[in-house]
Amino acid sequence: MLLLRRDRLLLLLAFSAILAADFYFHLWPEIQSRLIRNCDCRTQNSTLPGPGTAVLKPTGTAARPTVLSTTEPTLATTGSKLQHLFSHPLYQIPEPGPPTRDLLLDSHEAVHTYRKRAANLNRRRRTQLADKNLPAPQLEAKFHENTSWLQFHLGISKEALYPRHSPVVEQLLRDLNNVTIIGADYSPDEKTLNGECDCSQVVKPSGTHLKLVLRFQDFGKAMFKPMRQRRDDQTPDDFFYFVDFQRHNAEIAAFHLDRILDFRRVPPVSGRLINVTRDILEATSNADLESVFFVSPANNVCFFAKCLYMCKTEYAVCGNPDTLEGSLSTFLPSLSFVPRLSVPSPWIRSYTFTGKEEWEVNAAYCNSIKELPPYSNPQRLLNIIDMAVFDFLIGNMDRHHYEIFTQFGDEGFLLHLDNARGFGQHSRDETTILAPLYQCCRVKEDTWRRLNLLARPEYRLSDVMRESLSRDSLSPILSEPHLRALDRRLQTVLRAVRRCINVHGEEAVLQKKSPPIRHTPSLP
Repeated sequence: MLLLRRDRLLLLLAFSAILAADFYFHLWPEIQSRLIRNCDCRTQNSTLPGPGTAVLKPTGTAARPTVLSTTEPTLATTGSKLQHLFSHPLYQIPEPGPPTRDLLLDSHEAVHTYRKRAANLNRRRRTQLADKNLPAPQLEAKFHENTSWLQFHLGISKEALYPRHSPVVEQLLRDLNNVTIIGADYSPDEKTLNGECDCSQVVKPSGTHLKLVLRFQDFGKAMFKPMRQRRDDQTPDDFFYFVDFQRHNAEIAAFHLDRILDFRRVPPVSGRLINVTRDILEATSNADLESVFFVSPANNVCFFAKCLYMCKTEYAVCGNPDTLEGSLSTFLPSLSFVPRLSVPSPWIRSYTFTGKEEWEVNAAYCNSIKELPPYSNPQRLLNIIDMAVFDFLIGNMDRHHYEIFTQFGDEGFLLHLDNARGFGQHSRDETTILAPLYQCCRVKEDTWRRLNLLARPEYRLSDVMRESLSRDSLSPILSEPHLRALDRRLQTVLRAVRRCINVHGEEAVLQKKSPPIRHTPSLP
């Protein structure tokens, strides 16, 4: 018995020695390293780098390594690139509330006007149904002061359509995708045509880009553009820009790009699946619109444009059998309430098969433009160049006009409306879209810095666009070749600016933002 107990004791001592050695040589060093480690929670789940982190910081001429302070964000090993982009100091410039004079609308007047118009709409709808001996509408417009589209309208200022990181925009995008549709009608330009087309014109005012105005139960409204092409379709090489189809996904992608560039000049756009029977045919009170609906041989519900040269079923858009995807672009305040001016672009293209505009044949064209009002105002010309950069990135050659709010005059921004002819080709870049940039050799310094930022791997433009577009209900919005084309075109823009800097110098090319000039608005 004594021998047995001694054996057990020796075995126990041996095991204890092994455990002690394992603890001393393996576990204890690890514990010590954890105790003395300089743990910095900012390296995880945060946008802030540790002190002394070297990243590429854009400067006036080229990006070079710079040691950032702990207040400048950079991309962590994991996380949202879009979130990190919007956390960068270039997107965190303080935005104090604009003075009342710099807001587009007076809130009290706007609420009173919209409430009155909502009541008038409900009264008209009841009268129209009564004239047809039909029951009163089951759904009527219900106007509320806190509705997202109204808050969007009230936030429009001289600087942009909405403030940076506006929660109202996110709510508006959700509402565009969810709020009940109670009305559908032709767009104002379709009504102006009244079914007529001037077939002597090369540029057709409507037809292939069929669009409708949809009214929501909260009294908001949006422009609906239906799907006409698949994501991977490209515009044929033999198509002129003025006969190209309009693409609903291009409208959606243009809004996201505009926000990523921090222009904020495109009204919010969301994709949505529409039931064409319930949301259009049964919701409209326009007999002309009702008359263009039919059921295809495949039992799909279809409709087409009213304009005479397109009144053919082969140009129709069809549901599956009723469901149709499209883009919904938020309406701006009506022209009768807030006037806007449509201005021909000084770099307008020739809308004939053989003609050329002066800027296409005269490399010094910008010298004369800079002397003419309103482009003698540097801000207006710089806004034109911003728009050219935007159009080049999306591949839009059809910017024949731009619009401004007359209330803001020359100091106001340009509206980037009607972008559905963008993203037509990913394999070809039309560099002539950049003519305002390389002919004038000017660009806003903050635009230049953001473009450089989006060229960096940690904020790559295609990556943040992909992430931003993934939030839309119709995702994917752009095919991968179109996303890669954005990176390629961005490099083209940067090279064009660098060439200008090499010739004219950084100070002449990069224009700092000047303080706003207070004066009576002048019109072009």
